Formats: sequence, C-alpha cells, structure tokens
Amino acid sequence: MSDSAKPQKLGPTRTPEFEKRLARRYRKERNFKRMGQGAILFSVAVLIFLLGNMLINGIGGFQRAELAVPIDFTQSGITGDATSLSAPSSIQILEMQGMSDIVTRFAEESLGEEAASQLGRDAWRDVAAALQADPSLIYRSETFDLPASSDLAAGLAGEGSPEFQALAQRLVSEGKLSENWDFGFMTRSDATSPQQVGIWGALKGSILTMLVTLSLAFPIGVLSALYLEEYAPKNRWTDLIEVSINNLAAVPSIIFGLLGLAVFLTIFPNFRSAPLIGGLTLALMTMPVIVISGRNAVKAVPPSIRDGALAVGASPVQVVFHHVLPLALPGMLTGTIIGMARALGETAPLLMIGMRAFVATPPDGFTAPATVLPVQIFLWSDEIDRGFVERTSAAIIVLLLFLLLMNGLAIYLRNKFEKSW
Repeated sequence: MSDSAKPQKLGPTRTPEFEKRLARRYRKERNFKRMGQGAILFSVAVLIFLLGNMLINGIGGFQRAELAVPIDFTQSGITGDATSLSAPSSIQILEMQGMSDIVTRFAEESLGEEAASQLGRDAWRDVAAALQADPSLIYRSETFDLPASSDLAAGLAGEGSPEFQALAQRLVSEGKLSENWDFGFMTRSDATSPQQVGIWGALKGSILTMLVTLSLAFPIGVLSALYLEEYAPKNRWTDLIEVSINNLAAVPSIIFGLLGLAVFLTIFPNFRSAPLIGGLTLALMTMPVIVISGRNAVKAVPPSIRDGALAVGASPVQVVFHHVLPLALPGMLTGTIIGMARALGETAPLLMIGMRAFVATPPDGFTAPATVLPVQIFLWSDEIDRGFVERTSAAIIVLLLFLLLMNGLAIYLRNKFEKSW
C-alpha cells in the first residue's frame, strides 16, 4: 500500500478557542460550587445566631430574683399534723390560718419593712407548697428563697428606678437577695408577675392538643392516601378530590381557625379554648400534608411487591395492609413529622378559637380550658413588664426542645419501620 493510500492521522482538536470555552465552563462550575457552599455557611451562621441569641436571652428566663426569708414554724402559730398538711387541700387550710401574714411578719423581721414590701404577692404559696411536701417543717425553722417583686428584680438587673437599684445592691451585699435557678418555671402556670409565671400549663395544653391532632389526622390521612392510590377509580371526581387536597395543603392556617370557629365551636359551644377543639382544628390543617406524603410513599412501593403478593394468593386487602402499607409507612411518618411540626408552632388558628385565655391552672383533661406554648409566647411577648422578655425567650427554648423531642421520636419510629427491597 502506498503512502498516499494510508489513513491520515487526525491533528489535535483542542484548539485555543476550545480551551477557552472549557476553562470558562470549569470556572462557572467552581463559582457555582462556591455559591452553594456560601449559601450553606450563611444558613448555618443564621441558625447559630438565632439559637445563640435565644439561649443567651433565655438563660435569664430560667432564673429569678429571690429573697432569703427564715421562718420558725414553731413560733408561727400554724397547726396541723402530717396527714392534714400533706392533703391536697392543705394549701387552702394554710391560707385560712393566715400563712400570707405569717410570711410577711417573718420577712419584716429579717429583711426590714422596706425590703419585705418587695416580696412577691403569692410568695406564701411557695412556703405552703414546701410545707405540704414536707410536713416535718412545722417542727423546726427553715430559710426559704422566695420570689421578689418585679421592681426589685429589675433593680437587681441594673434597670428600673435608682431607689430599687440601691435597695437591690444593699440586699445583695447583705446576702439576702440573689438570682437563683427557678426550677418552678417548669411546674407552674401563667401568672400576672414574671417572677411567678411558669410553662407547665401551656406545655400540658400543647401535649393534649397534639395528641388529639395526631389521633385524628394520622389514621384518616393514611387511610385516605391508601384509598386514593389503591382503590379509587381514576375519573373526574377523584381528580377533583386530588386538586382539592393539594390546594388545602397551601391554605393559610388562619382559614382553618375560622373553620374551627364556625363548625366545632357551634357543635361544642361549651368547649371553647379546650385542647379538643384545638386538636380538631389543627387536624384539619395537618391532614392534607399527610395525605400527599402518604400517596407519594405508596407510589414508591415497587409494583413487583404487589404482583408477588397476589401471586402467592394474597387478597387485594392483604396486599395493601400486609405488604404495601408497612413499606410505605416510613414515608408516611415523614409527612406526619412535617405536619405535626407545623401544627405545634401554629398560633393564628388557635387564637381564632379562643385559646388565648389566661389559664392559671394546668388543664385536667381534653375539654378543660387551656392554652398552648406558641400562644403563651405570643401573649408574654406583648407584656409591658421587662421581666417577660427573658421568660419569653425561655419559653421559646422549651418549645424548641419539645419540637426536637417530638421529631426525634417520630424519626426513631420511621427508622424502626423502614425496610429495604
């Protein structure tokens, strides 16, 4: 074969123009990668700033200014035995025996009349609760750290009038005033003074409301998703239902509050501001999210699972509930987590049905008057007293911890039921 008949070797195709275009593409890719990393770093920085700000402001919310008051019960005139003092009605009995005046008298003896006047109005209840928990106190003397007034607490923080600041400094130097951890913040309910407020009433109301929401929204949402995906015929009516469910998932939450006000409070007019009504309202808001995520989870189950089950003789109902549902359940729980997290933080629909009442005692059931954590935070943030600012931040921390605990439990259940094929 001659040299002219041999195939010619192709020259290099990476021309300078091609190299420029390739370098430009690589540069764009690097820039896009940097933008993505920057977006993630910015999001993390904002989250850290938010959590750090809440933590710094909220730490003070778990503390309160307290006055040290020694009380000699042998000289107080209080009468009773271990049985009567530990009874549930013992606080009312102690109130009738003049516990409030007794605490005031001992406070004036140890602190002086000016400082004793700055004792919290309901400080005697702490003494009564301690006596109820340990009736043997009636036979000895004990020093109690009792809540100070809001004005004295502000003076301790360097705020308020110069007179209260000077009084606070004097009491601190005498060892009679200090800022201590307020463990009762987690066990008390709402009050008019930031020194006496607690979170338990709102927290219990949130728990009861979420139980009603979950017990209604989850089974109805799961069964609706299974029916629409496995049994419902494909026609214009099911198309209309699907469009309606998708639209309901995007409806503002206050609309559901109006619906609860118009429907549930008309049916149950005596249960206004009860966890039952709040749970029913939030269940309506949560159900569309569960139905949508449930349908997607059912779609993700491979058809071979259904065909294999039918091939070994399973009925259509057994295929759905013994094979499809267990495999789709983790995806359904994911939608439930999202829906319940949204419901836990909602305020507007609950305000519409009256769950913004002042509730001084924790609810004792699903039909008792109650409030929830987001509404409690909203109400405290609207208070004029500076002491409620720190209490609001502390309540936000409790809400976040409650949300993390609830989500952690849901994620654990999702991972437990998750199966691979």
